[in-house]
Amino acid sequence: MENDLAKDVTQNMGFFKKWLHSIDWSELGTNALTTSIKILFLIVLYLILKYVGFKLIRGLFKKYRQQQAVSIGRADTLEGLISNLYGYILFFAFAVLILQNFIDVTALVAGAGVAGLAIAFGAQGFVSDVVTGFFILLERQIDVGDSVTIGEVNGLVETLGLRTTQVRDFDGTLHYIPNRQIMIVSNHSRGNMRVMVDIQINPTENPDKATAIIQAACSQMEAENKNIVEPLTVLGVQTVTPTYQVIRVVGKAVNGEQAGVERDILKIAREELTNAGIKFPLPFVAPFNTDPNA
Repeated sequence: MENDLAKDVTQNMGFFKKWLHSIDWSELGTNALTTSIKILFLIVLYLILKYVGFKLIRGLFKKYRQQQAVSIGRADTLEGLISNLYGYILFFAFAVLILQNFIDVTALVAGAGVAGLAIAFGAQGFVSDVVTGFFILLERQIDVGDSVTIGEVNGLVETLGLRTTQVRDFDGTLHYIPNRQIMIVSNHSRGNMRVMVDIQINPTENPDKATAIIQAACSQMEAENKNIVEPLTVLGVQTVTPTYQVIRVVGKAVNGEQAGVERDILKIAREELTNAGIKFPLPFVAPFNTDPNA
């Protein structure tokens, strides 16, 4: 039995030696060197085309941004989208060229076409993302830099792609939202924004006097603050409770500056009311004197 095993090993070693002697090592080395040079050339060419392509895209959009009718957010959105598409196409094109040095790419593509039917049933979400993203871009629903509310997410749009939208929350959290899940978009960056300030004063104060003081302060502020685009109007008393009464001010401000305008209104109104001797809300229920002769 040991003789048979030794005989089999000797026979297999003989076959292996014949196989080694049958290899044309000179041709194999030449082919390996040629293939390595081709791959190295393709990698260098890929890096050059990637650098030149991205530089051209940036240059084109630099000129595009100089057009006064084009918003910066829209230009950033289109630049990011085109750069991504160019990068993907370039990568896959060179990946196919490199694979051609090792396998028959035509057979691979034919096989992928058959497998694609099975994969397509599991890729419905991806297709839905791309279609939804296309119409979001086409209809200009949102742009990079816009302040938006998408579902329960509030923040600034950082990236808008065909598959996902990235929104940076105000606390710094970056949300990745698949486009198919975007049902309702509230865009806070389109047009001027409404300003509304409620000022609370003591319930025993004369509301007409307080309203006149606040209106005078708002008129002064309109002349000084360029972010106010519509005259501030004091609507008067909105709410009266045992501890305070509310006087409301409304107007319109430049988009993105409404919070600052509201703070300025509240600040100057309280200063003027304090200077006029108007008291502010009480921490307890004020006793109203209903008998004028008492």
